[in-house]
Amino acid sequence: MCSFDKIKDGLIECRAKNRLPENSKTVIVACFPYLLDESVYENGNVSKYAVVTDYHAVALARLKTAVEELEGLYPNEKFAFFADNSPIPEVSAACYAGLGVRGENTLLITEKYGSYVFIGEIVTTAELEFSESEIKSCIKCGKCREFCPSGAISETGFERKLCLSEITQKKGALTPEEERLMKECGCVWGCDICQDVCPLNKNAAATQIEDFLSSPEATVSQGCELEGRAYEWRGRKVIERNISIVKGETI
Repeated sequence: MCSFDKIKDGLIECRAKNRLPENSKTVIVACFPYLLDESVYENGNVSKYAVVTDYHAVALARLKTAVEELEGLYPNEKFAFFADNSPIPEVSAACYAGLGVRGENTLLITEKYGSYVFIGEIVTTAELEFSESEIKSCIKCGKCREFCPSGAISETGFERKLCLSEITQKKGALTPEEERLMKECGCVWGCDICQDVCPLNKNAAATQIEDFLSSPEATVSQGCELEGRAYEWRGRKVIERNISIVKGETI
């Protein structure tokens, strides 16, 4: 948990911001690990986070259950829960809550599950007792900078528009350089390179969340089912464009 005051100046402008309770006091931060056995990813062509079923539904269902229990314990308080589409600066809140450190790739890196986690929050008017941490950085070994294929991670910071994961989500035509990067990396959605080379991820534990364990889909192809997957929101045109690029086909 962290104090709402710690992050209120960094709130993200989005529609979900309207759901924040007035006079919020506390942010309860939760992590949902998604790493599977390495064998699952063999010959896969999507990022590890997209191999499992859409995390939004999984995380939101668990946060909703938690809120229902909290409302029973604190009937006079207000609660709102968020996952991904959140006004809360998630990594900062998680670091303040003591859940991990911030990597140079801007991801949260936890001690047990590494950076292979989704983040969710419950914001409440209840003033709960907790021990708060400060934001700490990773060991800055430089591995993510060294191996980032697009140069998105540098000593001066992280440039999101250069990130290959961001490129795979872009609509419309890509530049020849963007297509080259995607084809060389062989990933049609997302990118795991900075995470896979991170020494803090070396012994990351696998998930025990049944929804993630029961539905892995590491490879997508033309005409594949999109429903219930992390890339569904972007639509079929983008994912099939990416498949064609990786396969070296003319778009």
